[in-house]
Amino acid sequence: MTSSPALLDLDITGIAHGGTFIARHEGRVVFVSDAIPGERVRARLTEDSTGESKSFWRAETVEVLEASPHRRPHVWAEADVSRAPEDRPGGADLGHIDLAQQRVLKRQVLTEALDRFAGPGLEAPEIEAVDSTDGTGWRTRVTLHVDDEGRVGPYAARSHRVIPVSSHPLARPAVAKAALRLAGGDAGSVDLVEPGDGEVRVIRRDRLDERPARGQHRRPAPEVVYEQVGDRRFQVDAGGFWQVHPRAASVLDGAVYGILDGHVDPEKKHFDLYGGVGLFAASLADLGGTDIVTVESSRRATLHAQQNLAPLAVDAVTARVDRYLAGVPAGTRAGAVVLDPPRAGAGRAVVDALDTLAPEAIAYVACDPVALARDLGTFRAHGWNVGTLRGFDLFPHSHHFEVVALLTR
Repeated sequence: MTSSPALLDLDITGIAHGGTFIARHEGRVVFVSDAIPGERVRARLTEDSTGESKSFWRAETVEVLEASPHRRPHVWAEADVSRAPEDRPGGADLGHIDLAQQRVLKRQVLTEALDRFAGPGLEAPEIEAVDSTDGTGWRTRVTLHVDDEGRVGPYAARSHRVIPVSSHPLARPAVAKAALRLAGGDAGSVDLVEPGDGEVRVIRRDRLDERPARGQHRRPAPEVVYEQVGDRRFQVDAGGFWQVHPRAASVLDGAVYGILDGHVDPEKKHFDLYGGVGLFAASLADLGGTDIVTVESSRRATLHAQQNLAPLAVDAVTARVDRYLAGVPAGTRAGAVVLDPPRAGAGRAVVDALDTLAPEAIAYVACDPVALARDLGTFRAHGWNVGTLRGFDLFPHSHHFEVVALLTR
């Protein structure tokens, strides 16, 4: 018979990267979910935190002993602290905090990341709201899961256990309605996508071990949908990458345009790296670029970029960014670069290659503050200066946010 996980009364002193909160117990750091700095909570240690050799523990709040003035009823009732931790769906890890304070905490996370990894002297910007709503009803794309018993729902926080729910408050209303109509099916995942036309697509994905083997019947080509940014229409696979918040593409595109204005010399070559279906390459053209390359590792995304950018002077290349940069001819006169890497960041090889390329300016679009800070630290070690920094709250009620940075010599 196993003993129940230990309960600890903890004072919460800060927020950590990743949406958990910081406490200490007998000198050991404890990362606590569903808390707020300044609170005292009763938290249950997770089962993987029992070893004395662990440098830190993880715990889940089960009772708030002294509440923060910033605590509010959770925007997703089924994720509220009143429910057992194992029954709380993930995806809204800051939903118990009032929206303005969420942005204060996100700025703190960015501040600590910059101080630790990017070097001294950088001030984190305020995290800007992108609309005046209560932060619900924004997800145009939601992924749910189907377990072996046919249950449909999100995963519980930090697990692969499916939690059936009766609401999806962060989803667009049509997506939420479609999600609640889902029933059973084969084990795997289900993507619900609301593109620009407002019609929800339901895309079922089998588990990896159930996908057709080589030589078996192939699935049909993905459906192509369309998204609008300003006066441009972009085609993208329904299940392909596009920003989740309905205003994200236009907000980020506007931020990149703003910080690169004046840095796009029509006599130089410009680069959109990790370019997806060509959103930022189009802005480089709008800024006066006449020789532009967009580089993306996904063949399908590159095909879409070719169509989306057909009227413009843009070359769409399918390649890994590090390998592409290694092949850029010496002496290339580089102008502006848009760098929009995945959550892991660009990494040293790409940063070193960009330093060798020596463009006039780099607009870095980041979805992870620690990865951004590490890359900025590498750029600064090469002598680059970080100018404009802007942060955007494009994922309300979750710990995620976006940052756009300008780097120049």
